Amino acid sequence: MSTRLIQLQDVGHQFGSHWALKSINLTIEAGERVALIGANGCGKSTLLRVMHQLIEPTQGKLRVSDQHKQAMLFQRPHMLRMSVLSHVALGLRLQGQTQERANELVSKELERMHLTHLAHQFAPTLSGGQQQRISLARAWSLQPQILFLDEPTSNLDPHAKRDVEASVTQYVSQSIHGQDVTLIFSSHNLGQVKRMASRVLYLEDGNILTDLPVDQFFNSDLEQSHPQAHQFLKGEML
Repeated sequence: MSTRLIQLQDVGHQFGSHWALKSINLTIEAGERVALIGANGCGKSTLLRVMHQLIEPTQGKLRVSDQHKQAMLFQRPHMLRMSVLSHVALGLRLQGQTQERANELVSKELERMHLTHLAHQFAPTLSGGQQQRISLARAWSLQPQILFLDEPTSNLDPHAKRDVEASVTQYVSQSIHGQDVTLIFSSHNLGQVKRMASRVLYLEDGNILTDLPVDQFFNSDLEQSHPQAHQFLKGEML
């Protein structure tokens, strides 16, 4: 039986006079891998932040399971002025873990991300790809069952993109405390969406215009059923 994790009912969010989201109705269940796509300014990042409860909806209702830990990675990771080890351990320390236990857990995550050799480096001096993997390690040390990613590879070179994508795929393939990991991410990389998503939401002007399984989204004729998504794909694939 599927577990409902997130439900939005007629959710809207307003910045000043601009409605970034308009009457969003959406349900996400455990184990789904949901991609948000659309042009810049369509509402992808705002929707991620609303679901992660970083911002409150201006209108409508948001229900999020309080039985599942969440974590979010942003397009540009912010590195604190400390070593990689201390940076990754900070979340655990804030949750009450001892320094010894936090360092033990962090060491495992750094090893999994092939970052052990950077443990004592000053985090802000590392490359963009390394910083994004460090952010992944910090999130994963908390063992979230819902992972939000906002354009996680948009500023990375091809090699770093592959590393981050492979790491995310590895993480979401496992079970955390008996629960399948749920992935919700925004991306302009349609190849990445094909590889990582099981479901695709196409947004335009703050609305979800298309909500389809990934195979159906990319392999069916959308021109009649979802003309806006069809035009978006046509433009992106030129």
